[in-house]
Amino acid sequence: MTSVLAPPPEGSGLKAVPGVPGIPYIGNTFQVMRRPFHHARRRYEEFGPVAWGWLLGQRTVTVQGPEAAEVVLVNRDKAFANGPAWSYFIGPFFARGMMLLDFEEHLHHRRIMQQAFTPERLRSYMDVMAPGIARGVDAWEPGPEFKVYDHVKRLTLDLAVDTFMGVELDPAERARVNGAFIAAVRAGTAYVRFPVPGLRWHRGLQARRVLEEFFRRHLPAKRRDGGDDLFAALCAAETDDGHRFTDDDVVNHMIFVLMAAHDTTTITLSTMAYHLAKFPEWQERLREESFALGTSRPGHGDLDALTGIDMVMRESLRMVAPVPALPRRVVKDTSILGFHIPAGTTVVVPMLTNHHMADWWPDPERFDPERFAPDRREDRIHKYAWSPFGGGAHKCIGLYFAGMQVKTILHQVLLRYRWSVPGRYEWPLDTSSLPSPRDGLPVRLHRLEDR
Repeated sequence: MTSVLAPPPEGSGLKAVPGVPGIPYIGNTFQVMRRPFHHARRRYEEFGPVAWGWLLGQRTVTVQGPEAAEVVLVNRDKAFANGPAWSYFIGPFFARGMMLLDFEEHLHHRRIMQQAFTPERLRSYMDVMAPGIARGVDAWEPGPEFKVYDHVKRLTLDLAVDTFMGVELDPAERARVNGAFIAAVRAGTAYVRFPVPGLRWHRGLQARRVLEEFFRRHLPAKRRDGGDDLFAALCAAETDDGHRFTDDDVVNHMIFVLMAAHDTTTITLSTMAYHLAKFPEWQERLREESFALGTSRPGHGDLDALTGIDMVMRESLRMVAPVPALPRRVVKDTSILGFHIPAGTTVVVPMLTNHHMADWWPDPERFDPERFAPDRREDRIHKYAWSPFGGGAHKCIGLYFAGMQVKTILHQVLLRYRWSVPGRYEWPLDTSSLPSPRDGLPVRLHRLEDR
């Protein structure tokens, strides 16, 4: 039965937010997690761009479409806060990461962290990554059931260890760190949000302790010796007025950034690999482009020539946004598109489904990288029609690093391998946490010289 979130102030001219609350606490949780695209379309058809319901134990307003996304993400009147919203989901596991800070404190931390993402730093990270990418991709074993997601995740974690941490880890330690990150991420969407042994929330808390111990153990050497990695960069980063990160700051940011770097890159590369297997003509087009570049180790400036990879990357980010939703907590009464939003409300911008809205994207379920070609640029219909990296003050600080890493890895893969899936194969996308293929995305992988 339809109800409203809260009556608007008398005389305000605002409308009450409509919705179907469903069962208290549970509400729409199962539909949103299991069938997000279907649920979003139905919700939009019934209520329009602003509607409320129960989600993971909270009364939540979901705002669909780029116009509503812009209001929330640009946050002109500072009514929407990141920290209390994200803390509800991942706070115990990624405490005080960049995405969990707000307003002046967030700006202060961002100014320091920007020193770790300057063009000079990006070039140095690329130099560090290059041999690791070549070594990791060369080690792949071709076969009929090669699981792309699993191999890419292992590769991106290895690269994150090399590029971001700059420490030597044996296989057991790498596996322990990787397992901790997986457990921490999955804990954010736990149905039971208490530390019951064996369940997601409890495993996430254990994972946080593993990660804190790991970074604190290595921090003194980083402070002392420096290096070309992100860990050393955060230890040394300093603003013009002399502000630096504390040890706690460095640990918190490293845990958050390492998760963001290897999880989101894994999802993007897996989505690209899936569609390039389904559309082999695009795979061949990109391969020709990579061979034409004339080098297996492109420099930072060479990546601009990989225009096909760029279009496929953008379309893949549209079809599967690695961060599927951006929550905010309303800290004072405000409005979105003429609807009254009371203080204390949780608002969610669903990037995963926003990128599939037919009002903004022609034939949105079709894989069509040419949408991003210079003569079309369908994303320019609205500044927030395509926004996988968020927007406003909280726009992803590592977006250029992410693009650099994705293009470099795919370039190396295209030069070495060809891959395919059966004609009727459709990947089973798990959207209960960060989106990923339940089956690991099995493909038939061949070395080019074997064809």
